[in-house]
Amino acid sequence: MKKKLLIFLIILVIFFSMYKTYLNNENMKPEDFKNTEPVIKIEKYFEGEVEAWGILQNRKGKVTRQFKANMSGKFENNILTLEEDFYWKDGEKQKRIWKIEKIDEHNYLGTAPDVIGKAKGLSYGSAFKFEYDLMVPFKGKNIKISFDDWIFKQNDKIAINRATLTKFGFKVGELTVVFQKN
Repeated sequence: MKKKLLIFLIILVIFFSMYKTYLNNENMKPEDFKNTEPVIKIEKYFEGEVEAWGILQNRKGKVTRQFKANMSGKFENNILTLEEDFYWKDGEKQKRIWKIEKIDEHNYLGTAPDVIGKAKGLSYGSAFKFEYDLMVPFKGKNIKISFDDWIFKQNDKIAINRATLTKFGFKVGELTVVFQKN
């Protein structure tokens, strides 16, 4: 009996190690992009007017929703205030106002009314990683979804965002967004 339990525990440890390494995007770090260009500084890129278009996919990859967003940012006293207005193709409208504090050259902390706690951001080279828990409307109630957001600046006007959405550590969806600075 002890031998079977030990084998089960070993298999469980191996499974969770593989999960953390391969399924949870922890094999890619913002520092991997430290020498890439063009450099993204979100306080500069999102200052002013930015338009966005995005798709939401479920865990199987099926596109379930699409949106357009208008964004307006202002950077003062080391805080980026970013107002986002989302227009979903199904008619839903959403508004989010981020307050993102630049802590130092690479680190950021963000808050928004529907974000639980603080979002943590890291910026290196052309990549910006933003991790946070968001209350998301789902079937008439709000549920907590964890976001692992990556924004990659392509040029002075275009940036691409890929986010993995998880619940209890399991992927429940992906979000792809293209930003265009006006």
